[in-house]
Amino acid sequence: MKTTGIVLLIVGLLLTIYTSFSYFTKEKIIDVGNVEVSADKKENVNWSPIVGVVIMVVGGVVLWQSSRKA
Repeated sequence: MKTTGIVLLIVGLLLTIYTSFSYFTKEKIIDVGNVEVSADKKENVNWSPIVGVVIMVVGGVVLWQSSRKA
């Protein structure tokens, strides 16, 4: 349980600091016979920093509960 709490704290901190990431996908624009034209399309994934704070709080509670039992 202690390891789970620490992992949740670290993941929550990272989600609070980094609130988005981008990746690229191939999008087919023209496909005529043997001729194919494609382009890279940028996709963004965004989330609120509140998500990271909530995960950090849950990790803190898990860590606190695991230390109380020992």
